[in-house]
Amino acid sequence: MRDADRLQARVQRAIDALVGSGREIGVQVAAYLHGEPIVNAVSGLADEAGGRPVTPDTPFFSFATGLALTSTVVHVLAEQGKLDYDLRIADVWPEYARHGKEQTTLRHALTHAAGVPGLPSYTSPEDLLDWDHMCRTIAGSAPAWRPGTAHGFHQWTYGWLIGEVVRRAVHRPIAWVLAEDIARPLQADRELFFGVPPEQLHRVARLKDRNWHAALEALSERVENFAAVVPPGVRPDAALANRRDILRADIPSVATVSARGLARLYAALMGEVDGVRLVSPRRFREITTVATHGPDRVFGGDLPKTPGYVAHLGGARIGWSGSGGSLAGCYPELGLSVAITKNYLGTADEDPMEAVAALIRAAVADGGTVGPRA
Repeated sequence: MRDADRLQARVQRAIDALVGSGREIGVQVAAYLHGEPIVNAVSGLADEAGGRPVTPDTPFFSFATGLALTSTVVHVLAEQGKLDYDLRIADVWPEYARHGKEQTTLRHALTHAAGVPGLPSYTSPEDLLDWDHMCRTIAGSAPAWRPGTAHGFHQWTYGWLIGEVVRRAVHRPIAWVLAEDIARPLQADRELFFGVPPEQLHRVARLKDRNWHAALEALSERVENFAAVVPPGVRPDAALANRRDILRADIPSVATVSARGLARLYAALMGEVDGVRLVSPRRFREITTVATHGPDRVFGGDLPKTPGYVAHLGGARIGWSGSGGSLAGCYPELGLSVAITKNYLGTADEDPMEAVAALIRAAVADGGTVGPRA
């Protein structure tokens, strides 16, 4: 058996055990090494009530994991010469200059250093559906710190902050750029969405809460700024994610994705995937270099950020982990990308999805000869 086939079998056994034990309902795991697929495993149900199984192309609504799509749109446009990281946001979005924000740059936004992570306490799901309303809200807000002097996770505001800059700079919605310049070239146009087309909604996995809602409540009590960034009406939980109007809306702080689509995206940032490379090696090095220092002003702890992504595991993995247990990213030193999506949202001291990702990473790092699957 080839090395990749053995790895595929090990991953399959691991996620089958998680589903069989009731720990998970449905899981996707995908990995690419130097642009070639080495893992494509699925297990369980996309819809527990209906009995619909997970397939490799099943889209899963994902919270922070979806920010990778938003950031990657910026880098692809920069590669095309249509955006510059040092662009002052107010130069394309004049209304944004209010309250001392006139010097805020796109780079500040990408590194969560813009100082506008908060939303009004009364923000509702219906507000998230109104693009212009959300942009007005963000443009009219006063920064919590002088832009560029600190960083803090812009959980919801990141999507409109980046998305409106894209719309004004290139005169195309960010969803259009994602579809035409990223998803379609990567043959992932059924697997990478902001708003899901109505005719595709029946394919989306249905999320369920295990203990994630309770974990969010605990965070709001323990973390001083959490409620200001994630107001009670728009907590990133299963109830919000299962709303059809939310699934259909272009909200580039979240996305509906498959693990395979995400793994292909990260692989195409590092190198070629079926002839498609999203950015140059030089740009890839820039966007995977940590650019922030000091504690995250929202969560208080360490959350080092590169332009558009988070550095995990001491910088070994660059990408985004999502609310409730999904994760995705690349290991630049290994040429490896890994993505995991799931629909049973929860948290635990020992994260089983991180364990699966570690299994794949170790197999590549230790073996060094894993090739594409047969």
